[in-house]
Amino acid sequence: MAQSFDIIVIGSGPGGYTAAIRAAQLGYKTAIVEKYAVLGGTCTNVGCIPTKALLDGTELYDMIQHKTEKQGIGYKDLSLDFTKLISRKATVVKQNNDGITYLMKKNKIAVLQGLGSFTSKNEIKVTSEGKEEKYTAKYFIIATGSKPSTIPGVEIDKQRIITSTEALSLKEQPKSVIIIGGGVIGVEMASIYQRIGTKVTIVEYADHLIPTMDHELGKELFKLLTKKGIDIFLNCKVQSAKNTGSGASVSYLDEKGAQQTATGDYVLVAVGRKAYTEGLGLDKTGIKTDNRGRIETNEKLQTAEPNIYAIGDVIKGAMLAHKAEDEAVFVVDSIHGLKAHVNYHAIPGVVYTWPEVASVGYTEEELKASNTPYNKGKFPFTANGKARAADDTDGFAKVLTDPKYGEVLGVHIIGARAADMIAQGVYAIEFELTDTEIAKSPYAHPTFSEALKEAFLGASGRGQLNI
Repeated sequence: MAQSFDIIVIGSGPGGYTAAIRAAQLGYKTAIVEKYAVLGGTCTNVGCIPTKALLDGTELYDMIQHKTEKQGIGYKDLSLDFTKLISRKATVVKQNNDGITYLMKKNKIAVLQGLGSFTSKNEIKVTSEGKEEKYTAKYFIIATGSKPSTIPGVEIDKQRIITSTEALSLKEQPKSVIIIGGGVIGVEMASIYQRIGTKVTIVEYADHLIPTMDHELGKELFKLLTKKGIDIFLNCKVQSAKNTGSGASVSYLDEKGAQQTATGDYVLVAVGRKAYTEGLGLDKTGIKTDNRGRIETNEKLQTAEPNIYAIGDVIKGAMLAHKAEDEAVFVVDSIHGLKAHVNYHAIPGVVYTWPEVASVGYTEEELKASNTPYNKGKFPFTANGKARAADDTDGFAKVLTDPKYGEVLGVHIIGARAADMIAQGVYAIEFELTDTEIAKSPYAHPTFSEALKEAFLGASGRGQLNI
């Protein structure tokens, strides 16, 4: 007889484990299904966490090389142990894996190891090493995430033509890497390898980097990454990639339509991700997917089967860990009858290059396209006292607000600590604050965040103080 639960969550990434923990907190008998040997999903194992570990390490190495000398700090025989860099990343990942496992035990959540697949809308089978167990539940939450996608003409072989997953665990430091895609993953991976001396080339289809974000951010990032020595080719259409045995090559049409070829030790494909639903047995239910393979849901994140919900990368919207977490709490609270909501307009996006890039709300391009009037305040970090003291003066803070009431429409930052400062923009949009209210608020001095205050001052029509 199949074991029964109140809620079964399929997938143990940020959305999945958050949903399971919240369900257990509310008193539901809960299980989580994971097909891999460790919990945490893409974010913990081959995404957010390992990437940030490498970004932090390589930024420190880069800073010592290019920043400390002018501050009177010298060094001798600086070296990079690539194996140790990767090993430290693995240690950080394991610490997070262990933390999630602890939380499952603490909250008495059953961990079902194996591939979860629906046999009906009320039952799943979990298969592992040829053994199969069946489980029923009142509710199911699908949180199976996404996997790297590719483009026509480019076949990922995981040897020389790789994704970010393989790039995070290379055995030796490559001398050169060609990255297809200048989105978030592409520029972060480019930063990691450029900092340690690998020659990096980015080939991007759009006419600017990080194309889903405000265009001014992409233009500024292009300037800064180019200055660091990364070759970036925009308006290019990749036609094919080839494993040459000892390396790899990419053939593409440049912005003038001329045929070009780039070669390197590896070709890293970073053209986005696609919803992962393989093996879920959706055909045994009434669940539908769209033309991009994403599970269709209603405003409550219910699928066509009312007792089955879907969250995170597997449904439409930005593929962000914190979006999945918010959706997880929303779904479980809704099941429990609590008042819940997800404000998708207030979900920020962050790029962990240095300087960092962060954005929330409408972009300037979106406001122009919809003929929405707006005020704009922009302030450079070159005029910020803390930025000067820290020698981190690249970038700017930009805010877009409603001319009539001053309501914050969008906040866009490229600069040091942007990832932390964007929370102010999130609060402003979530609670409908105005540019005047924020500009009148006291900010600690000196701080990087004062650049954001100055931008709000500019948008509100009050004179900037030029700190």
